[in-house]
Amino acid sequence: MRTLSILTFFALVFSSSEAFAQVGNTTLINPNLATADELAALPGMNASLVQAVIDARPLADNLALNAAIGSALNAEQKTALYSELFLAINLNNFTNEELQLMPGMTNRWGREFNQYPPYENLEEFRREMAKYTDAAGVAALEKFVFVPLDLNSASDEDFMTIPGMTARWLREFNEYKPYENMDEFNSEMGKYADALVVSQLARYVYVAE
Repeated sequence: MRTLSILTFFALVFSSSEAFAQVGNTTLINPNLATADELAALPGMNASLVQAVIDARPLADNLALNAAIGSALNAEQKTALYSELFLAINLNNFTNEELQLMPGMTNRWGREFNQYPPYENLEEFRREMAKYTDAAGVAALEKFVFVPLDLNSASDEDFMTIPGMTARWLREFNEYKPYENMDEFNSEMGKYADALVVSQLARYVYVAE
């Protein structure tokens, strides 16, 4: 079977309606999926920075995005940019260094984010953060985060929220259950797509121990 290239994958993802696996309600632009024109329209972006982001794809996290932007923008400009261009942070696997790139992050919120993992779902995150802020405050936080899906227990409906997910990929996900580890998932999905595509799918899933 012909493998799917990363460029084809991105085209399919961008052409579909954007949905996320346990990701907060968001209007954020995904730096791995945005077109050059979309990137160019963002605060502080110019042709050189647009190309730098495109050349760095696929970006594993926001530290990679920040590295691509480099020193071309100051801290205030980066906050304005990352308020619109950001990769959702995995609530169960993040570093404090990446967390500090999230617009609106403070030392207090950093403590709260670190206090409650692991999360089973995004609703749990909402409940915990609601102890400290109102609904609008929770919504402002959750648009920057996601909770990954367990490959062996998530429903088909859950899987279909993954960016780039299709009925074909759903069949492949289910065919090889149960997964013993992520290496097995990467190997099996690698029969149908290159490593870069598989990494984009794997970002949203895990295998529970």
